[in-house]
Amino acid sequence: MSFKIAITGKGGVGKSTISAALAMLMAGRKKKVLALDSDPAANLAVALGMPEEMRKKIVPISKQKALIEERTGAKINSYGQMFKMNPEVADIADKYAIKYNDVSLIVVGAIEKGGSGCACPENVLIRALVTNLVLHRNEALIMDMEAGVEHLGRATASGVDGMLIVVEPGQRSVDCAKAIIGMAHDIGLKKLHIVANRVTGHEDEIFIKNSFPDREILGAIPYSEKIRRSDMSGVSVLEKIEPATREAFETILNNLEKLLK
Repeated sequence: MSFKIAITGKGGVGKSTISAALAMLMAGRKKKVLALDSDPAANLAVALGMPEEMRKKIVPISKQKALIEERTGAKINSYGQMFKMNPEVADIADKYAIKYNDVSLIVVGAIEKGGSGCACPENVLIRALVTNLVLHRNEALIMDMEAGVEHLGRATASGVDGMLIVVEPGQRSVDCAKAIIGMAHDIGLKKLHIVANRVTGHEDEIFIKNSFPDREILGAIPYSEKIRRSDMSGVSVLEKIEPATREAFETILNNLEKLLK
């Protein structure tokens, strides 16, 4: 089964790690997988283990000036001009994705926050692209998002099979997750699941469960020194992890597949 999943949470909580792990596990199950990095920090390529020389060649869609101007009919940073609000984007994933570890990656780059009033050509193109990937493509989609739902409009949210909100033991992470839940409900996205990350023991897991008494915890990922070191050494998050950590990722993916059958 191919599904569309958005992954969000407080900055630094491990969204890219989980996004990369799930994407590679799905690819290992012979799924065609597209990963979308829409977090301004753009760490997904590193989490996939992509070599530095490949990462240096990535130009985020938001910085593809010629593409944006061609598709929207507008000049970037020019004000008072007319441009297309529904640009053609169906071919962008095939032309601009970079494949590594059997996962096709697109980096969209920074986008203005919803409510900022920006209807600039870059944002219009990115929103149209995200909508196309969610609603009109058949492969599995993993979206590594910033701490919010800014990339998902109401129409797009209807096509997302679920949102994973990553929470680590700590009140700031919990408070951010609760704010995200509120934003998601505002756009009609109700298939929300909590994933506990960097859990060091039973006490941490109970803290997160008690913080979300009305929601099932989809999985708990133990704190992993090897994942931390994988980021330092530039290898994928799955390459040298402990068996228990890999099993936790597998459990989350299995639970997702059961929920979305």
